[in-house]
Amino acid sequence: MAEFTAKDVAALRRKTGAGMMDCKNALSETGGDQEKAVELLRVKMGNKLGKLADREAAEGTVQSYIHANGKVGVLVEVDCNTDFVARNEDFVAFAREIAMHVAASPTTKYVTEDEVPEDAKQAEIRVYEQQAEAEGKPEQIRQKIAAGRLNKWLEEVVLLKQPHVNQDKHESKTIDQLRGDLSAKTGENVVIRRFTRFAVGE
Repeated sequence: MAEFTAKDVAALRRKTGAGMMDCKNALSETGGDQEKAVELLRVKMGNKLGKLADREAAEGTVQSYIHANGKVGVLVEVDCNTDFVARNEDFVAFAREIAMHVAASPTTKYVTEDEVPEDAKQAEIRVYEQQAEAEGKPEQIRQKIAAGRLNKWLEEVVLLKQPHVNQDKHESKTIDQLRGDLSAKTGENVVIRRFTRFAVGE
C-alpha cells in the first residue's frame, strides 16, 4: 500500500478541488505521486475537476476582534458556499483568526495582490531603483533589487501573502495557505472577502 499522509491528501484537494476519497484513491493508485495523482483525477473527473474555486461563495460570516484596550478593532468578512459551513466552528474560528491578524498588522491594506493599484506598485519600484542607485549598486542589477524589495513590500500590505502573526500555532503558514487548508477540509470555496481596521486617532 502506498504511503502518504493527510497533508498529502489536503494538498491534492487544494490543487484539484476533488473530494477526500477521490484524492486518497488517486494517491493510492499513483504511489503517492502528487503530479501523477492530478493527472489521474483529470482523466477520471474531466470537467468536474477544479470547479471548487469557480463556485460562488455567497454564504459566510462577519467576525470582529478588539485589541489593545479598545484602541484597535477589526471587522472581517469570510465567505463560503453553504450556510452549513458558514456555521462550522472551524470556519468561524478561521474568520476570527484573520481579524486578530489584521488587528496586529497595521501595514495590511489589501486582501489580494490584484487589489493593489498598478500606479502604487510603479511608485514603489521607482523609489527602490533610486535607493539602489544611491547605494552605489551597479545599474544592471538595480531592477532586480527593486523587484525583490517590491515583493517584500507586497508581503507587508497584502493579507494573503503574510504569515499569520501567531506563527507557532500556525506553523508559519501564510494566510492564503491557511485559507487553502480550510477550503480543502470543508470542500468549499473559502474567500476572505474584505476587512476594515479601525484605530483610535487614525
